[in-house]
Amino acid sequence: MITLAGGAVALVLGLVGIIGWWGEFVDLLKGAVPVVLLLGGGLAAYLGAEDLKAQRAAELEAAQAPFQGAGDPDAELEKYKAEVAELRAKLEAMDKVEPPAPPADEEQK
Repeated sequence: MITLAGGAVALVLGLVGIIGWWGEFVDLLKGAVPVVLLLGGGLAAYLGAEDLKAQRAAELEAAQAPFQGAGDPDAELEKYKAEVAELRAKLEAMDKVEPPAPPADEEQK
């Protein structure tokens, strides 16, 4: 466990080291900054490509979702045939019903 005194000693030695070897410290920064920028740019490009790939996969999945639960086409065909037959029967029943007679006061006019 580093105590407060140990931390202070490390701080002082770090400052003395930077001041004493300032030229070497600057050389280290000159060499490290381009490497850090290259690695950071590569990481950003990789993450951007992965994000695009995930976005395209989500769009493709969303576009295919209506077709995923299609089920058996023959069963759906039979369902729609039954629905059409029911609607035809209702339509025929409506055609057989006579329209209501007009009210009595309209006949006198």
